[in-house]
Amino acid sequence: MLFEWSKTNLPKQLFINNEYVASKNSKKLELINPKNGKTITNDVDLANAEDVDAAVEAAEKACPEWKKTSPTKRRDIMNKFADLIEQNGEVLAELTRISLGAPYGSFGKFETDLAAETFRYNAGWIDKFAGESFSQEDGFMKIVRNEPLGVTAGIVPWNGPLGTMGLKAAPALATGNVFILKPSEKTPFSSLALGPLIVEAGFPPGVFQVLSGDGSTGGLISAHMRIRKVSFTGSVATGKRVQEAASKSNLKRVTLELGGKSPAVVFDDCNLENAITWTANAITANTGQVCFAASRVYVQEGIYDKFVAGYKKQMQEKARLIGDPDKESTQIGPLADQAQFDRVSGFIERGKSQGDLLVGGSRVGESGYFIEPTVFTNVNDDAEIVTQEIFGPVSIVNSFKDEAEIMHRSNNTNFGLMAGVFTQDINKALRVASEFDSGMVGVNCVSLMFMNVPFGGTKESGIGRECGSAGLRAFTDTKTIMINLTY
Repeated sequence: MLFEWSKTNLPKQLFINNEYVASKNSKKLELINPKNGKTITNDVDLANAEDVDAAVEAAEKACPEWKKTSPTKRRDIMNKFADLIEQNGEVLAELTRISLGAPYGSFGKFETDLAAETFRYNAGWIDKFAGESFSQEDGFMKIVRNEPLGVTAGIVPWNGPLGTMGLKAAPALATGNVFILKPSEKTPFSSLALGPLIVEAGFPPGVFQVLSGDGSTGGLISAHMRIRKVSFTGSVATGKRVQEAASKSNLKRVTLELGGKSPAVVFDDCNLENAITWTANAITANTGQVCFAASRVYVQEGIYDKFVAGYKKQMQEKARLIGDPDKESTQIGPLADQAQFDRVSGFIERGKSQGDLLVGGSRVGESGYFIEPTVFTNVNDDAEIVTQEIFGPVSIVNSFKDEAEIMHRSNNTNFGLMAGVFTQDINKALRVASEFDSGMVGVNCVSLMFMNVPFGGTKESGIGRECGSAGLRAFTDTKTIMINLTY
């Protein structure tokens, strides 16, 4: 199936119970094209309390049937859905690109492929996600089952709407839950476009639904008394509100994947070219709008000058790849919207008094939200551009003397999502990786993820994990069954 959605035929209605329906809310969402600042449309549905209730009611009706659906049938539906995402990948990427500005070659294809793969990977787990059994010598057979939670929801961010959808919806559906997706108000189109694919794949009505909306919709979902789990990706501040609403309502389960200020530690004995390439790519991917971007780069004194020269050159080369995200040659697009552009520009302007501007720092062009990759050096550790997540193509490069010093500086943050260490000494690499207070560590690499291992952070970078078997456990509760064998 190839559907007919396009930038001239946009999905704008809610997808509830396998049908597109108009919101009961008179308020609508306005979407802006970040490449030129022009309005795309101003009539996308914004789900209110009545709409959320309708989706929950449909989900509750669908839940018993989906929970009892055979593993092979559930697997086949999810695999077919993955195929449909792949077949419609270019259109889905375009629907994200028109309001995010992410080029297809450097981001759009990656994201749609990721979304498809999440469903294939989790479908493969359906008949392999085993429970446990325990010794019966005491007269009791003990069985532990992994039970679905019921009605679950995912609130996904604007910087990767389809990929993040897959990280949440796929494990939820694989483990027998029903799922409500709430995309960001900045990038709703690719999520809303999934409706025909959901039907074509064979998901029963109410199993997989999509509610466009803003923060008020997310708040309704987080506080809903009949939703049993919310998985949220976004800012720390919003994540705290989601957790608070979940606690004050029905103590629903919460997974939070939040911000980062990821350090990359580059030792004298590293492969210099490799370290420069990884760290430069890490801060410019998706225009720096990535939670695990390596935004703090620490380089040992012996190679600091060589690293800075190479890093600067790479940033200058990447600046030449900025352009219209609709063109195939473009690798770096604009920031997502005016608010994000103003935020990043503000950090850059204030950063000029906090450190030395090495490269970048300026707007690109006179329209749209384009900005140069920007690097500061010689910045104090307590400076705002070191401690705060900027969420743009802005990094700092500072020097360090020894391992003990840099571990303290690397961990001296409220974030703990990603870290990287660059060295050819394997003992040092493993020692440093163990010392990082971070959920994920790259050795001679940084700012990456894999489907089959846990993804998530420590401290204010989040609660819980996505991907791998950890992602499945996040959508289940354990049930212990005790059988008396002696009566």
